[in-house]
Amino acid sequence: MQGVTPDTGALDLDLFVLVNLVALTCIYLWAARRVSTSWPPGSILAFIGSMTALALAYLGPFGAWAHEALWAHMGQHLLVLMVAGPLFVLSSPVRLLFLNLGAVGRRRLIRILRSRVVSCLTNPYFGWSFFALTLLGTHTQWVMNWVLLDHDAMEFIIRPTYLVAAFIFYYPLIGCDLIARRPAPTLRLVSLLLMMIPETVLGIILHLAPIPLYWPYEVSASAYGLDPMADQKFAGALMWALAMVLDGMWVMVAAIEWWRDQERETNRLERRECRESISA
Repeated sequence: MQGVTPDTGALDLDLFVLVNLVALTCIYLWAARRVSTSWPPGSILAFIGSMTALALAYLGPFGAWAHEALWAHMGQHLLVLMVAGPLFVLSSPVRLLFLNLGAVGRRRLIRILRSRVVSCLTNPYFGWSFFALTLLGTHTQWVMNWVLLDHDAMEFIIRPTYLVAAFIFYYPLIGCDLIARRPAPTLRLVSLLLMMIPETVLGIILHLAPIPLYWPYEVSASAYGLDPMADQKFAGALMWALAMVLDGMWVMVAAIEWWRDQERETNRLERRECRESISA
């Protein structure tokens, strides 16, 4: 890491992010407690893991480094898109909301989940396209140079967009949250595997680019005596390699869920055959 890490010793204690993370955690835990002991501990752990990943991405020294080094900025994206997002999906927030609503609220939520808009948003083709467009589009030179110099754009546009893109992509593919129509298991696995394409493309572009692509990082590198090309190449390698590892992990999660679904279906058929044989 020598030559690509700024020795700032700074802490990026973003109070807006901190307050929102604490508030979301309190609301989730309160809602989980309202549904008594029936709420799975694994879902609570997934939610806490999601909030922890966001805190690691946006608070403390890692958040501070992201203002000065591209590799840390890419690390933020990996934490948000491929750790915090899918863990949030595994915490089943929509199901928890459903259980905390009254009869009228539940009917309204079901209508929303069955609406054409939500059906479009939860379509794997849309989710993959939106995820890929978000990842590649925000790393064009114009967009990246703009958000690096505009704190509000980063705080209120880019960060929320990344969270939304991750949630929309992973929501129909992993976990058991409420959804009107879940895609076939093969489509879920293929969608997760194909996500390696835009991540690999972005990593290759950053790693093989002959010149620094984002001038704010070039300026900050000069200020700290760093090598901007080494920083950019390391950022590309990080996105290229680590993204594939994380992708593989979520593919395994989807494969395990598929196997469990098949096992439950097999057990159900066996019980039905047993009942039919007894009644005969």
